[in-house]
This record gives sequence, structure tokens and C-alpha cells, in this order.
Amino acid sequence: MAKPVLLSVDDDSDVLRSIERDLRSQYGAEYRVIGSDSPAGALTLLKQLKVRNDAVALLLADQRMPHMDGVEFLKEASDLFPKAKRALLTAYADTNAAISAINLVSIDYFFLKPWAPPAEHLYPQLDDLLDDWQASYKPVFEGIRVLGTRWAPKSYELRDFLARNRVPYQWIDVEQSAGDPETKRLLEALGSEAANLPIVLFQDGSKLLEGGPADVAQKVGLRTRAQTDFYDLAIVGGGPAGLAAAVYGASEGLHTVMIEREAPGGQSGMSSRIENYLGFPAGLSGGDLARRAVAQAQRFGVEILAPQEVVGVRTEGSYRIIKLADESEISCHALMIASGVQWRRLEAPGIDRLQGAGIYYGGGATEALACKGEIVYIVGGANSAGQAAMNFARFADRVIILVRGESLAATMSQYLIDQIKETPNIQLWARASVAEAHGDTHLEEITVLCSDTDKLERVPASSMFIFIGALPRTDWLEGLVERDDRGFILTGPDLMQNGERPKGWTPDRDPFLLETNVPGLFAVGDVRHGSVKRVASGVGEGSVAVQFIHQYLSKV
Repeated sequence: MAKPVLLSVDDDSDVLRSIERDLRSQYGAEYRVIGSDSPAGALTLLKQLKVRNDAVALLLADQRMPHMDGVEFLKEASDLFPKAKRALLTAYADTNAAISAINLVSIDYFFLKPWAPPAEHLYPQLDDLLDDWQASYKPVFEGIRVLGTRWAPKSYELRDFLARNRVPYQWIDVEQSAGDPETKRLLEALGSEAANLPIVLFQDGSKLLEGGPADVAQKVGLRTRAQTDFYDLAIVGGGPAGLAAAVYGASEGLHTVMIEREAPGGQSGMSSRIENYLGFPAGLSGGDLARRAVAQAQRFGVEILAPQEVVGVRTEGSYRIIKLADESEISCHALMIASGVQWRRLEAPGIDRLQGAGIYYGGGATEALACKGEIVYIVGGANSAGQAAMNFARFADRVIILVRGESLAATMSQYLIDQIKETPNIQLWARASVAEAHGDTHLEEITVLCSDTDKLERVPASSMFIFIGALPRTDWLEGLVERDDRGFILTGPDLMQNGERPKGWTPDRDPFLLETNVPGLFAVGDVRHGSVKRVASGVGEGSVAVQFIHQYLSKV
């Protein structure tokens, strides 16, 4: 934790060195002592401390300084740090001015120069001031702060990225907290830069204006570049299947790298609650599951690159070479595709325009608190939709689930259906779909189509979360890996046509169960044709595939 600051200001360098020496000698163990030889410089420094979210316990200024006297400085400085104790250094001739300052601008104390010995004329009074300050001091948040607005897509993207990568941060909505004095002081300290939202403020005092996840990732030290250019096993995708493969592969001695486009955990990492995963009778969130799996993988030496995107792959003999979005390449003997799926887009007027401004795909865990007292719409009837509905019901006034079918029975696990029925503020609108989204800067209303009556109803809405099935993102494998008509990767028996091995297949064996038409290139989890779309299934496939990889590598 950063020490609170004691700031002294005096244009006389000898006096400044003396007061700094005495302050540091007595209080250096608990406070950080900073000095400035000009009021203007001290105000600039205070603005920097405000942006860094540092605490200032004491402002100590000489009364007689050019351009700005001590009283004026303390008055301006208190606008930035109103809770800091304020004291003057003054000569005997200026005591009347000091006494007036105490009465007029709430200065807490004044010290006569010289103050020797400090044990009699400085420390006792400062002890009282600092004890009084400590009594009401609440330690400030130490970490990343994000300033933005709720309805700005870029702000949502940053918050979602930080949350999914488990980077602690503080969110400051500059519109909703416009009346908060501390927010006003922070924006004043930022000056003209405050217009460049979203702003990310880092603990070291640096800031990022209108930056994206990739910029933040680099700043916070998330690894996006590989340490070497060759691995035994490279895994594309960091969902449950990819994480399981990474753990089992590395634990059995394979030099393993895992590349994830967004954040470890995949779609399951966005789930607010998974209650049917073996070994967790009380359930756990997708984020918790991802966190545990990442820690386990790293313990076995798995190198995780995230956020990083794979954009292409080629083969050269026994090597599988993947190209990353930053133009770098990684080669490996065995390559596993575990990239999962992405939410299908909802095709209706206004949806794309308002995405990130009230309309979201997926769990939206970062938005749950912001929806307190509001009506939230969930579009879709699978488990992910049910889990989201239960999560939002804890905060929202009402949660409405829209499904095209007659009920949830065909698409959702019974335990979730039962929970939804028992939650009074969740409603199910069956045989309903979204026909249009309305709003200028953010979602304000949606038009719902009832298929039974073919009637349209326009209803108020501030937040809508879409879970309408998913499709794989496998275009980058086109021309190399065989896929079905929806883009899911074919593996094992699905590659065999009339008992014939796939075209171009060279090994004297059939493809392994989870192997593609390219020897040594495997596919597991939701991205694979015919897979069971469950967390446990993905974990199982990822772990089982490692056994086939060992068999493949033994012949390379």
C-alpha cells in the first residue's frame, strides 16, 4: 500500500530541505515526504497525485512566496484534497496573516520559523494533526481505474476484458457520479484529457486515453508473445477443453502453449453459475472455474498467451505452424483447436447499432449491478440464458426471458427450469422474438413479436442480453481442415466416407477419434462437429485428446 503524502512547499531551498529532513526523520516510516520549491509546481504535483489516487495527509506551505502566498496555495490545494490537514510556515511578522487564515480559509495550524528544536515546536502539533487525519482516513483503492460511461461500447469492452482476465479495477461512471465531489476533483485534475473517454488510470500514474483491450493488456503485463518459437503442443482456445488439454499435456511432460483470443475460460468463463459440474455441489461461477484451471495449468508450466489471436495455419513436414495476429509465428509438432464457438448474431433492426450500449451478447456479468431496479430482457432458452437470468434476478426489478418455442423444456436443464419457476421476478414470454431495438445513444425500447397472434408490442427496455445459439469461428482453417456446412470441424469417424480415409491422408492408420484430416491436428470441445455442448464434455475431450497426441508424437 502506498504511503500517504506529506507535502511541503517553500521557495527557499534551505528551508525546504530543513523541513523535508525533519518530516522524514519523524514520519518517514509511515508517510512519504515530498517537497516543492514553488506553489505552481506543487499544484501540478497534487494533480498527478490525484490521478494516481494517492492520499495526501498534510499540506505545509510557507506564507511568503512569489506569485502565490501560502494561504492562496492552501486554498487551491484543498480543492484537490479537502481532507488533508493544512498548515502554514510563517515568520513572526506574519502571524496576523496566519491567524486570519485560520479563521477565513480553515487552516489547521501555523508554525513559526525557525522551529528548532522540532521535538518541541513541530512534532507535537503535527502528531495531533496527523492523528486527527488518520481517524477519518479510509484507504483508497489501489489499482486500475476505468473512467467512462455506462452506454459507451468502448467502456463496456474494457470492463468486460478486465473482468474476464481477472484484473482488479475500479469503475467510475462519470455521468452517474457527476455529483460526486471526488469524481469532480479527479476530472478537474485530468483537465482537457477528461474528454477522451474511456480513460484507464494505472497505479504508477500513467494513463491510457481511448485505449482498447490490447493496449491495456500490454500495460498490465498480460503475455501476448511466445517465449520460444517451438512447442510440443500448441492449443488454440482457452475454454474448458483447451485448459484441460493444457493441464494434461503439460503434466505429462509436453512443452505446451495455449493461445486465447479474449480471456481464459471461453464462453463458460462468462457464466454466472454452473451447478451441474461434477465435484462442486454448491456450484461455481465460470470465472472461478477458469481461475482454478489457469492456476493449475501454470503450475505445470503451460505458457498462456492472452489476448492473442491465431489468424492462419500451415504444415511443413511434421511441423504445424500457426500465424498470430501480430505477424509472429509459432511452430509445433501437435496442434489442437479448442476455439469454441461465438454467439450467433440476432438479426433485427437496431441490434448492431446499439451493441455495447444496452445490447450485449453473452453473460454480461459486469453489467449485473448496473441493472439494479431495471427490467432486463434475456433472449434465448439454453442453460447459458437460464444462468444469466438467475444472476440478473438478484439485482434487476424484473427479468423477462424471450424464447421462440413453447417452453424451456427442450433447451434448458431441469434444475434451471425449476429455479426460474421459483424466482418471482423472472417471467417467461414464450413464442416471442425481438423484431426491433430502439434508442438514440443506448437501448430504450424493444419491439416484441408474438408468433401466436402475429402482433407487435413495443416495450421499454434498458438492457438486453442475447443467447441464441452459437457458431464456430473457423474461417482461418479454410482450405486445410475439413468442416461441416456450419463450420464445425470434422474429426475421427466423421472423416471416413464409405470406409475410406480422408483425401491426402498419409499415415498407415485411421484418424484418431479427435484428430482432423490433417495428421497431428486435433479438435476438441464445442468447435468439433457432433460435440456435446457442456463444460464437462469439453474437459473430457481435452484430456482424452492428449492420449492420442502422445500416440501421434511417438511416430513423429
